[in-house]
Amino acid sequence: MTRVVPETDAREPLSAGTTATTRSAYRVSVTETTHQQPPAAPRGAGAGTRSPEYQAVRNTLRGLRQDLFREPFAYRPLPPRRPDGPFVRRLPARPRPAAQHLPHAVVGALALIALLAGALSSGLPGGDVVALLIGLLCALPVLTTLVRPVGAFWLSLAVTPVAALVKRGDDDWPWMPGAFVCHLAVLVVVALRTRPRTAAWMWVLTAAYAFLSDVFFGGAYYYTNSGPMMVTSAFALLVVCLWHVRRNAQQEVTAQQTVTAHERSRRTALEERTTIARELHDVVAHHMSVVAIQAEAAPYRVENPPPELERAFATIRENAVAALTELRRILGVVRAEDYEAPDAPQPTLADLDALLVNVRGAGLEVEKVVTGAVRELPQGVELSAYRIVQEALSNSLRHAPGAGARVEIGYVLGGLGVRVVNGPAPHPSLVKPSPGAGHGLTGMRERVAMLGGEMTAGPTDDGGYEVAVFLPVATVNEGDA
Repeated sequence: MTRVVPETDAREPLSAGTTATTRSAYRVSVTETTHQQPPAAPRGAGAGTRSPEYQAVRNTLRGLRQDLFREPFAYRPLPPRRPDGPFVRRLPARPRPAAQHLPHAVVGALALIALLAGALSSGLPGGDVVALLIGLLCALPVLTTLVRPVGAFWLSLAVTPVAALVKRGDDDWPWMPGAFVCHLAVLVVVALRTRPRTAAWMWVLTAAYAFLSDVFFGGAYYYTNSGPMMVTSAFALLVVCLWHVRRNAQQEVTAQQTVTAHERSRRTALEERTTIARELHDVVAHHMSVVAIQAEAAPYRVENPPPELERAFATIRENAVAALTELRRILGVVRAEDYEAPDAPQPTLADLDALLVNVRGAGLEVEKVVTGAVRELPQGVELSAYRIVQEALSNSLRHAPGAGARVEIGYVLGGLGVRVVNGPAPHPSLVKPSPGAGHGLTGMRERVAMLGGEMTAGPTDDGGYEVAVFLPVATVNEGDA
């Protein structure tokens, strides 16, 4: 972009983001839009801007440090086999405890083989003491794999040149027969106890040791066994790595099968709950709706109905509507896959008076007696006590119509006592008792058992019925508050 600008002082600051070159007054000045370059990152802090090759090498060396150089002699004992494992489970009951230590026995056998290979191949000047010493040196790294696997690898590398120097022969370089068996056994056991990356690093370090020993110290030896060691160890470690891959794949498949089975169970349970909710809605909700509609329309079918009859039908309708509301809430919980607590508060003992007014309107003469210091109790205790009283009064209305009832609430130290007792039904009675299946008492017992309380229910001496419940409440000391 070209424009004419007046002459300006060269010392005048220019606007950020542009460069202007001013020659003289009213001469042509060229303004170029530029981009500010970010400040250069300090040296050593720009690891994120390195090349991918550098990052790969760095991550590789970090893996080497973590696998073989970080706490190499940490104490990691070899655990016994699981008693429910696939191998131990197939054995009879008597040899199972011994079979759990089968890996330790296998490592001990490998150490014995290394000991014999090192001792029997060392029949050189120095006598049996030198042969036994070489055998013990070859067996020590194998036994160390039981408690310090990574340290056993370094110990095996250190024992190899020591055994060669002690023997001082002209063959079997750089691994003497005992050291060959020792190092191969250590590689396999450590690879089994760690992971494939560790096995790869051990093989690389073994190859580096073989190369350096052949180049710098193998000139006086007629034969080098570095090739057989590298080929044999590579094949053995490849088999171990494949075993690791297969085991990890089996674990992933098992975990996925467990998740699938759990999801299938949840789906089956949800389908069953949906079926139950549908049946409840089709049966109970329909009949309760009919009851509510008929109770609302009944007073209009009678000319000049008495006030008592109107109040009775109004109470019937209110109870039917309340039952429908509770039923819809329960159906929503049953249909929902993830239950969420309802927004409306659950009833407590403070709502007990409204419940008593409701049952009095239904024809039950009931009185309430409260003893002890009234205090706030946990929500679960309050709700369970309310539901127990509600169910007991419903049983009184159903099984002993026309009888009186008494509700006793006792606030005692360490809990809450609830007692609901009703007298015998009058004879004769215009309303016949309604039979029940006993689900109400079962529900009360389940609520009490859930809170760790006690409950007794049974007939009284005068022909009535009594339900007595104690719900424990943990006390909070002042020092614990």
